[in-house]
Amino acid sequence: MKFLSRRRGRGPSWSMAAVIAAAGALVLSACTGVTYAETPLPAPPASSSSTPAPPATPVTCNNPTQSYDPLPSIPSSGDITDASVRRILDRGHLVVGVSADTFLFGARDAFTSRIEGFDIDLAKAVAKSLFGSESKLQLRVITAADRIPLLQKREVDMVARNMTMNCARWKDIAFSAEYYHSGQKLLVPRDPSGKVPNTRIEDLKGKKVCAPQGTSTLDKLRTVSGVEPVAAADHTGCLVLFQQGKADAITGDDIVLAGLAAQDPYTVVSSAPAITDEPYGLAFNKEDVYLTRYVNRLLADLKADGGWKAIYNRWLAGHLGPAPAPPAAVYGRGG
Repeated sequence: MKFLSRRRGRGPSWSMAAVIAAAGALVLSACTGVTYAETPLPAPPASSSSTPAPPATPVTCNNPTQSYDPLPSIPSSGDITDASVRRILDRGHLVVGVSADTFLFGARDAFTSRIEGFDIDLAKAVAKSLFGSESKLQLRVITAADRIPLLQKREVDMVARNMTMNCARWKDIAFSAEYYHSGQKLLVPRDPSGKVPNTRIEDLKGKKVCAPQGTSTLDKLRTVSGVEPVAAADHTGCLVLFQQGKADAITGDDIVLAGLAAQDPYTVVSSAPAITDEPYGLAFNKEDVYLTRYVNRLLADLKADGGWKAIYNRWLAGHLGPAPAPPAAVYGRGG
């Protein structure tokens, strides 16, 4: 299939991408009380009321979507003795690593400077459950490559950044049950006729294809023979390279690419089938089994009581249609 040439001179779409990229460098506080940070956060001292965390059971991985059993119910904060959660409660706020450029999932609004999206609403739900108020949430803007190192160094308590669960990552961190199911596709130039191209990644031999650093998307791209991988810090960086003519296409999860297409009317998500399954999980330090089980209880409740559907409809229904059934949770991981 012949790959279509990209139209230049997009104007407004370039401005939106540039605004979002520039705004990502700011440290701001939203009117809701949610705070934002991009500098390393000092590790809080251990609470005197904390109990030592038991050593984590070695992780096995036959199914990357299998997480730890949820708690039977959400406990009151005063009844929690787990050391890691007590540190969070004694600190007085939850620190969550997020994206600021993944439109619909985690992106900074250029007019309000608030970071909003599906992942952000989940982070707010966790903070509200722990503290009784979503204002006890500090969002730290991170890149995809930052996710695992910052969890390991405990500079963030949780990552909510459209992160794919896989067995390799389970060796370094822990995941919640699956909360969204995506798949890797291509963002390509829009056909002037209006027809959605059926471009496959195999059709791009000799072409430059961009993906963010530190992602399973880039790992997959590097296995495709004849395609020249181009890495950027994030998807906004890929969009900028695409608009500058330094990349011929962008690959990523379908929901991420839909967000980019919404910002640039000269692009479209290829109609070719996804080449991967991308189950998203919230990510934690691998020792934080109790916190993972706590969040699994909260996710199960949100799926059961309509909360997950409400979040989906708020952010995604207008682009992807009515909410499907939420992903089924898989439990039983040792730990």
